[in-house]
Amino acid sequence: MATPKAVALREATVAFRLADARLYTAVEKAELAVAEGEFVAIVGPTGCGKSTLLNVAAGLLRPAAGEVRIFGRPLSGLNRDAGYLFQADALFPWKTALDNVAIGLEIAGTARAEALERAQKWLVSVGLGGFGTRYPHMLSGGQRKRVGLAQVLIRDPKILLMDEPFGPLDAQTRQIMGNLLLELWTADRKAVLFVTHDLEEAIALADRVVIMSAGPSAHIIGDWRVGLSRPRDSFDVRLDKEFHALHREIWRVLKAEVLKGYAQSSDIAGAG
Repeated sequence: MATPKAVALREATVAFRLADARLYTAVEKAELAVAEGEFVAIVGPTGCGKSTLLNVAAGLLRPAAGEVRIFGRPLSGLNRDAGYLFQADALFPWKTALDNVAIGLEIAGTARAEALERAQKWLVSVGLGGFGTRYPHMLSGGQRKRVGLAQVLIRDPKILLMDEPFGPLDAQTRQIMGNLLLELWTADRKAVLFVTHDLEEAIALADRVVIMSAGPSAHIIGDWRVGLSRPRDSFDVRLDKEFHALHREIWRVLKAEVLKGYAQSSDIAGAG
């Protein structure tokens, strides 16, 4: 028997009721599978439903039609196998970095002393071993992202859902965070579903790059396997000829959808 996929969306359709009572279909009949230990990136125009698919996989949204399976089991309610790293910081401003990392374990019933000990090890793993007593406002954007990553990984989820996690960072810090993520992922290959607007970032990090069409009724229109060897350096891999060839191939498809999405946004703004 085939091994069940970590995440499997089958003809998943997501619709919302607008304020004027009309039904808006954000995503229509999405088909997506992520194997255990596989790193899949989703790219598409702004507003195409990338984050919506992530929320469906997290169990935060229930599809209007289709189904979601996690390791072969239908998903009902929250996905307890997943850790979710959002674009915005999810750190408690009144807690230190150490306490922010430990809190997930404490809520789950781990004794505080053990939770703090494990949290310190994770801060070391993300390069912040000496920053445990600092509060979020005392950390740079990249450092806060490292704390957030440790906060999610300390609970040892089987699936990692990431929604533009490095979006607010400058280009250099994004690449540093990309390398850190690859290092941690290589050590313990979780299934990763990674949403990004940055095609270069997607290719540099992922095993597969999935492209979504412009909305409404967005759907998956392309799925490319990234043949670049691992382990990878997210700086150096961008100089590879194969990287550029794949980028050109995917961009030909993505560009048309980005322009379509932009035109639709302009039409809506003009009508308003």
